[in-house]
Amino acid sequence: MPSKRLMGMWAFFDFCLLAAGVVSLVFSIIYRKQDILLNLAISQADLTAALVLGIMLIATFVFSIGAIVQKNHVTMGLVILNYHARRRRNCCALQRNNFHPLYLALPDSSKAFIQDKFSCCGYFSGSDGVVPSKFCTVTQIAFTNALDPSDVHNSAAFCVEGVTGFTDYTLNQIFSYCYGFMPLVLGLLLFTLCVINMRKEEERFKKIDAKRGGKGFV
Repeated sequence: MPSKRLMGMWAFFDFCLLAAGVVSLVFSIIYRKQDILLNLAISQADLTAALVLGIMLIATFVFSIGAIVQKNHVTMGLVILNYHARRRRNCCALQRNNFHPLYLALPDSSKAFIQDKFSCCGYFSGSDGVVPSKFCTVTQIAFTNALDPSDVHNSAAFCVEGVTGFTDYTLNQIFSYCYGFMPLVLGLLLFTLCVINMRKEEERFKKIDAKRGGKGFV
């Protein structure tokens, strides 16, 4: 029988994996709210992927419980658990320019909301996807158009800074979460291998002991 300390560490990582699955499910539901900037940063496909990931992590936890309660000589469940754990290690990223076509595809009302929120006009320049709004009056649009987009000191006048600032923060939080639970998956993988090895070793000694007539080693 594997030591209590080993089983305790295995249980710790297994329940942490369950917690990661629950968090993924909760975030996939909360982030579905109607929010222009949030919906710009996270697509419905991303939220669906988070939902699937959460379900897979919780399913892995449920399967692990069934695998660990098997008798010592039955290790196939733990082997399959390791296979599933190795498949949980993927993520993706977005670059700043990717939001440009997404911004241009927004309805005018959403662009106006963003312009008023960040006090900016246009995306990369004063004429790039600009729409009239409370902040972007005719005078303000003319002033913004006169600015040089290549001058870093003028960057705050364009919406690219505000949009990417928000989306970068949001995506960084998501990626930190994704990469944060990877050590949990790897930890469960490692301790599952240890449990498999300990069970196989115990079964091997039982067979040797049986061949010796149950006398054990001197």
